[in-house]
Amino acid sequence: MTLNGWLQIALFCVLVVALTRPIGGYMTAVFEGRRTLLSPALAPVERGLYRLAGIDAREDQHWTSYVVAMLVFNGLGLLALYGLQRVQGALPLNPMGMAAVPPELAFNTAASFVTNTNWQNYGGETTMSYLTQMAGLGVQNFLSAATGIVLAVALVRGLARASAGAIGNFWADLVRATLYILLPICVVYTLFLVWQGIPQTFGPSVEATTLEGAKQVIAIGPVASQVAIKMLGTNGGGFFNANAAHPFENPTALSNLVQMVSIFLIGAGLTNVFGRMVGSERQGWAILAAMGILFIAGVAVCYWAEAAGNPLIHALGIDGGNMEGKEVRFGVALSALFAVVTTAASCGAVNAMHDSLMPLGGMIPLINMELGEVIVGGVGAGLYGILLFVIIAIFISGLMVGRTPEYLGKKIEAKEVKMAMLAILCLPLAMLTFTAIAAVMAGPVSSIANAGPHGFSEILYAYTSAAANNGSAFGGLTGNTPWYNVTLAIAMLAGRFLMIVPTLAIAGSLVAKKRIPASSGTFPTDGPLFVGLLTGAVVIVGGLTFFPALAVGPIVEHLAMLAGRTFGFPG
Repeated sequence: MTLNGWLQIALFCVLVVALTRPIGGYMTAVFEGRRTLLSPALAPVERGLYRLAGIDAREDQHWTSYVVAMLVFNGLGLLALYGLQRVQGALPLNPMGMAAVPPELAFNTAASFVTNTNWQNYGGETTMSYLTQMAGLGVQNFLSAATGIVLAVALVRGLARASAGAIGNFWADLVRATLYILLPICVVYTLFLVWQGIPQTFGPSVEATTLEGAKQVIAIGPVASQVAIKMLGTNGGGFFNANAAHPFENPTALSNLVQMVSIFLIGAGLTNVFGRMVGSERQGWAILAAMGILFIAGVAVCYWAEAAGNPLIHALGIDGGNMEGKEVRFGVALSALFAVVTTAASCGAVNAMHDSLMPLGGMIPLINMELGEVIVGGVGAGLYGILLFVIIAIFISGLMVGRTPEYLGKKIEAKEVKMAMLAILCLPLAMLTFTAIAAVMAGPVSSIANAGPHGFSEILYAYTSAAANNGSAFGGLTGNTPWYNVTLAIAMLAGRFLMIVPTLAIAGSLVAKKRIPASSGTFPTDGPLFVGLLTGAVVIVGGLTFFPALAVGPIVEHLAMLAGRTFGFPG
């Protein structure tokens, strides 16, 4: 580890914290329907969209209506994206003549982008036409991100409102999140990326002649606009197979820094939205502090592991950190930081190959995802994920002092705790069940690139990434098979929607409750004690659930490496 590496990490953290309050204030104004700087230009468009769709933006919905609207909208999006892939060969904006996507892969990809996962069992530049990239994948990048944002806002309304029967209007929230937040930022962001050297064109691939005289096909396309929303919306799906390690997706140190900051921008800002809407910004800062503690701990371990390098390589007289699978222009520090950022949020973009991380370095992305990506998290998903743990932490604190748990003046009763546990447990159910099945089946095992504990980690990482709606991969697993295409898609859908429904049920329960005035016995939830309790609840619940799987995978691999043992290829 170097001072320069830590300074780069510190700069990233400072930028995220500095942007949290401004973006939080703007998003609060948007979702409260107040006038913003963009209202003169966008308010007529917003009203026109409501009239066209027959929506009354002032009509709030009961939580069940909100859920039904969300499920129907996303279900139709899944069908539309599946159909577009199946007929892309006969559609325009296909200069390279991409054929129709096979059924299982099309199902996997549709589920992936609708759930904000963006797991890719294909190479974007060799599989998807420009039309599919833009009208299919790009559109879902916006809509899945907007869905996550509005679900978090709906849960916040459940805590902020008292004795009410509704948590907002899904259609109005969706329009505002897309029109006022995602689109304007992405327009500016895209122009910045073009300036940095990322292509944005409808032209076909370019053929170049190398110094040796060979011909090389260089894929290009409407890349910058895709990169902007994939980062801002924590989608993560790359236009190119190499994702953010590709020089046409991430060409410079500045583009790398801005991309990492943009991954955290909305997730961090939503903690401030939460504080503002419940009437105390300190509440939002407390939640961000708990997220920050977990994030810094993960960065420290991952950076240390990668900077320490492989002792088996050192024994050969070759010193230095682990540069396998990393871009020289980013180095160890920024590669480790990116790996933690992208898995602390539900992004999944990568600027290095996670399959080449050291055992403990690769364990940190796994843990980030297994905790439900509550460490800042994806757009919306991080906030409602951490609020589920808040309910558990408050319940534990109530048990310890013998009082009915309260949060922000609302009593946390059996229904809320049961729904929170149901939402939290759906993730390990999908992650561990599919991993256990795949690890003992000959077909799925034949897809891994490594024997021993690392091969197990490749399977565990795949289902963890899918159920956590992250989308990153170790890279050593051949996922484009019928088994993995179907089961990973099921894990994605379960991780997204089985978590969302009980979360909105909590919002519906809380919004109807009266607010109880604070008393001398009220546990303060905006101070260091609560931050520590919340952090501990996340670590303990996650540790107890996933430690056995981690012990069989990266932990055993690390101990074997220290003992000088290596593993060959399977079979």
